[in-house]
Amino acid sequence: MAEKNRFDPRSSRREFLSRASAAVAAAAATRPLLARGPGYIHEQNVIRVALVGCGGRGTGAAANILSTSGPVQVVAMADVFRDRLNSSLRALTRRFGPQVDVPPERQFLGFDAYRKAIDLLGPSDVVLLATPPAFRPVHVEYAVKRGVNVFMEKSFGVDPPGLRRVLRAGRLAQEKGLKIAGGLMWRHDAPRQEIIRRIHDGEIGHVILLRTYRMHGPVGFKPRRPGENELAHQIRNYSCFTWLNGSFFVDWLIHNIDVCCWAKGSWPVAAQGQGGRQVRRQPDQMWDHYAVEYIFADGSRLFAQGRHIAGCWNEFADYAHGTRRSARIMQNLARPNPVIYKGYKFDSKQIAWRYTGPEPNPYQVEMDLLVDAIRNNKDYNETERCVYACMTAIMGRIAAHSGKLVTWDEVFHSDEQLVADIDHMDWDTPPPVLPDEEGRYPVAMPGA
Repeated sequence: MAEKNRFDPRSSRREFLSRASAAVAAAAATRPLLARGPGYIHEQNVIRVALVGCGGRGTGAAANILSTSGPVQVVAMADVFRDRLNSSLRALTRRFGPQVDVPPERQFLGFDAYRKAIDLLGPSDVVLLATPPAFRPVHVEYAVKRGVNVFMEKSFGVDPPGLRRVLRAGRLAQEKGLKIAGGLMWRHDAPRQEIIRRIHDGEIGHVILLRTYRMHGPVGFKPRRPGENELAHQIRNYSCFTWLNGSFFVDWLIHNIDVCCWAKGSWPVAAQGQGGRQVRRQPDQMWDHYAVEYIFADGSRLFAQGRHIAGCWNEFADYAHGTRRSARIMQNLARPNPVIYKGYKFDSKQIAWRYTGPEPNPYQVEMDLLVDAIRNNKDYNETERCVYACMTAIMGRIAAHSGKLVTWDEVFHSDEQLVADIDHMDWDTPPPVLPDEEGRYPVAMPGA
């Protein structure tokens, strides 16, 4: 049966870090961590957490869940790199003290570390999944199979088959009564919620055009460490390899694309685009600029542009144009500052409405909602809209990389994978892309 296309309508986590051989757990150590059955909440209502993926995103997510109301404790951590796990553990312990209880026997390393961490949890607990996006489908699927609640950081996969795995796991989680939250935190941002409510109420008329931009300086690249093999080198630079992060366009513009589709109230039916690698010299796969045109069923458009090149015009904003008025949904990353204008000139003298309400941290709000749903057994599952947002971004990447106009149905049902059998990857597995004799990696070539 074909999947249905349905729509359910300021500081970053990385800033937390600046502020603030794997052991297998013995049976005696794991028994106290396991829940006693469906619906059971641990003694003193403690929600126990496992962190899988200990980089900046994962450490920030752990800080957010430890800051929710009620007792929460991180009891296990997993990563493929010891130094990253250690750094995250130090930062969290320094800030949260006894809320972080991760002795050496609950620190897991390697590609199967996620299993060992998740196996310690029960149905009232949460696993935070924050590894590179290529591994997200495997980890979500396993957590749901084991009956554990999930927070999954964006992005949620790198190709259509992987995203369909996440969608199936989300539907199984719904049947089991598990809670799944996704890291598209702008959906929980009060200023954005208010302006999009006004757009949906018709204050700018029928939405005929949306524009979104993520234009800034270059994405970083880490040189290979002494003794580091090719797979480890690519994982440390996961933002620079398409099979790991889905591309700059997918992993870095997914928030903006999701917000624009939210404002429109639907997902695009087709896309065409272009881009390339013009000035980037780092040895990786990244394009340094994208421009994608999305087409909605009613013929309206979303234009999404991404660029990471020094010395150029910078913009990180979202706009909506209606038949009567226009709106700025986000001014910049620091704060959205949404505005509705009387016409189509973005002039301060033309402001019809400006948001002046509270601005709670959406990173924290998304975790507060998840924990509240667990404690009070509320229905909570963000899987479908997270998958559709990611599929939309992937549709844009495929259109740009191929140079063709592609449709939602073509992309959604595509069997093209960026990496085969990622479930069984280990340190002896060759990565799906390798450098040539001159150290250059394959780069997408439209029309090829």
